[in-house]
Amino acid sequence: MNQNQDVSLSKAIWPLLFFLFLLIYGLFIHPVIFKGGMLPLEVLILMALTFSSMYLMYHGYTWDTIQDNITKKVGESVPVLMILFSIGVLIGSWIVSGTIPMLIYYGISIIDPNWIYIFSFLICIIFSLLTGTSWGSAGTIGIVMIGVSEVYGANMAITAAAVVGGSFFGDKMSPLSDTTNIASLATETPLFDHIRSMMYTTGPSAIITAIIYIILSPALMGESNSTSIELSQISKTMEGIDEIFEFNILLFLPMVVVIWGSIKKKPIVMTLLSSAWLAMILALVFQDFSFSDIFQSFNKGFSIEMATNKNVDAEVLNILNRGGLYNLIEGITVSILIFAFIGTLQVMNSIDIVIKSMMSNIKTQKQTVLAALTTTAFTNLTTSNQYATSFVIGEAFKKKFDKMGIPRKVLSRTIEDAGTMLENLAPWTPSGIFMAATLGVTSLEYAPYQFMSIINIIIAYIFAATGYACFFKKPNN
Repeated sequence: MNQNQDVSLSKAIWPLLFFLFLLIYGLFIHPVIFKGGMLPLEVLILMALTFSSMYLMYHGYTWDTIQDNITKKVGESVPVLMILFSIGVLIGSWIVSGTIPMLIYYGISIIDPNWIYIFSFLICIIFSLLTGTSWGSAGTIGIVMIGVSEVYGANMAITAAAVVGGSFFGDKMSPLSDTTNIASLATETPLFDHIRSMMYTTGPSAIITAIIYIILSPALMGESNSTSIELSQISKTMEGIDEIFEFNILLFLPMVVVIWGSIKKKPIVMTLLSSAWLAMILALVFQDFSFSDIFQSFNKGFSIEMATNKNVDAEVLNILNRGGLYNLIEGITVSILIFAFIGTLQVMNSIDIVIKSMMSNIKTQKQTVLAALTTTAFTNLTTSNQYATSFVIGEAFKKKFDKMGIPRKVLSRTIEDAGTMLENLAPWTPSGIFMAATLGVTSLEYAPYQFMSIINIIIAYIFAATGYACFFKKPNN
């Protein structure tokens, strides 16, 4: 069958509907209504992939055609997989070198546990603004905040949500961010016009989110974290870290490498790996671990059992058992499967057909912005690729925005409001997968507290519906 044949909406949409049904049933209905727990996401995606492939073959497409599309799409996932591997190695190396333990140690000493949520949010904002990367921020300083939070017995879901929200705020607003530059490029909008436009939705969202995290703080909720666990456990944690690791100001160098590489726009994978190898050298110089243990931290992550010659309580130091190439293997598996499924969708061009159908009845300026928001969300959640979403939506709506008298900076902002900020809430997207695997809290657990993204998308829809901050001009006839 000719892949370029005309395909109707009713034919193209069934694989997407089946995928949506599986997600709703497996992630919501089965655990909430039937109390059976969430079904494995990998299996749900594999079922969708199988159904989509069989559906295509039923309609006359050959397996070779389907396989070629799967292979091509999975090939596009390699950069994402390389980052996942690199972050895993980075975490393991930063722990064995003493960088993360040192930051956790001083974090416990300095950060007031009763304000842990707002601290997590603001610190991740600062770090991600400096580096332009949400993944890098969550995988480094975010891990530190999770460790501090775990020691003090804080709500891990709220802490993880604060880390994710802060990381994505900085990623979205930093001129160093790849998604920010891609959205600007895809809509042909000057970069700083794009950033200034985003301030209308992202700025208020961050302020409201910060206020909520302050309100949720144990200090105001009457639940002091200093008494939520035994003080002796906190003391044991600090004594254990101090016993195992030697602290030195040079241990900040791996973090400096990440910040420098981001500012200089060096390749992210090479930046992360360079930081990891530097951390390995620092581990050899300053820490009392064997060469084999250090390499093991790169491979399967750091384990407190490596400190066999130290008299410490291994149980209270479980927060350090992280990292390694295999640390994010579940996320890598999901990423490969979701890209394979998307490859089957491209055989019929299902996503393009659905988007064109959604655009067919647009008549007003407000409807145009609302349609752009909705199609961006749909495209991002079905393609699991913010880069692809930016170019697909940019190409589909640029001329429409021009014709309707809507500045393109509104379009570029819309792509990030419903794309970049929404992606981390879905457990099957690369961002959702990464955050869950890195922070140890699933996206479904932290999503209800990830106010940054939730409020941002609500404000974006309110502005689109009212026309506020959309800078409407007279339509071009």
